[in-house]
Amino acid sequence: MVPSGQLSPATRPDLPRPEIDVLELGDLVPGTGVPRPVLLDHDLLVLVTGGHGLVELDFRALPCRPGTLLRAAPGQVLRCSARLDAVALRWHADALRGLDVDPDAVPQHHQLTGPDEDAVINEVSQLVVDHRRHRADPAAHVLLRHQLAVLLIRLALLPGVRNSGGTPDDTDPQRTEKATFRRFCREVEAGYPYTRRVEDYAARLGCSVRTLTRACLAVTGRSAKQVVDERVALQARRLLAATDEPVARIGRQLGFPEPTNFGRFFTREVGVSPGAFRAARDRPPSRIVRPRRPADPADPDGRA
Repeated sequence: MVPSGQLSPATRPDLPRPEIDVLELGDLVPGTGVPRPVLLDHDLLVLVTGGHGLVELDFRALPCRPGTLLRAAPGQVLRCSARLDAVALRWHADALRGLDVDPDAVPQHHQLTGPDEDAVINEVSQLVVDHRRHRADPAAHVLLRHQLAVLLIRLALLPGVRNSGGTPDDTDPQRTEKATFRRFCREVEAGYPYTRRVEDYAARLGCSVRTLTRACLAVTGRSAKQVVDERVALQARRLLAATDEPVARIGRQLGFPEPTNFGRFFTREVGVSPGAFRAARDRPPSRIVRPRRPADPADPDGRA
């Protein structure tokens, strides 16, 4: 069994804040009543140990039961819709610096079973014990870093996980399109607050708009413009749900100087106005609005 109890060093002000924290799921979603979405600022790995229910990650409802694994990244929005027992590993990116491990290779949602579940529980349990016992000792940080790295590598090698996330092998006939799509997504992640023009991303990647659109259609079934707009809409939903920033300010952060243009864009992408979407955060999680695929890829509110 994974040890439980108050595990966070936040209750011990005499201790330095480590690169790796061990928490309970409730520590991440404090408060009573209907839980609001929480905007994450660290990498997170959650192992459910008891209870049944849903956890929403970036507005996607994920069923959870003992043995469920959840992986979340900084910037994502987390919301618990049921009382679950879980241990959460939270770490800063520096915790894995210099180690050959890719946290993004870990599945976002996976149900552990059989020997894999036993192995993961054992490794998490040992990390929890060592964190509790040695977190005051800077010399033990090396131990915790390597334990976390081994755990993440093991999870990335789970059956059905490897290559399922998008790293194409040499036999994949769509490997060129997938490689182009991955490069495009990296550029969009860095540039979406500044531009939604596909032409700008094509110029950065040294290819044509047609090449980007062909790659996006092959991998996702959506155009390059839709991929960009969906990323902007996702960030808008995150900020509306998990912060109290004024709607107009959120729009400006995402490149919409005029609130009316932001409102039209958001309503087109999500199906409701920004105000209505924000109001839904105080309702039960089932009432959170799911995004819809834009019916018209044209962009009347695009910037010059």
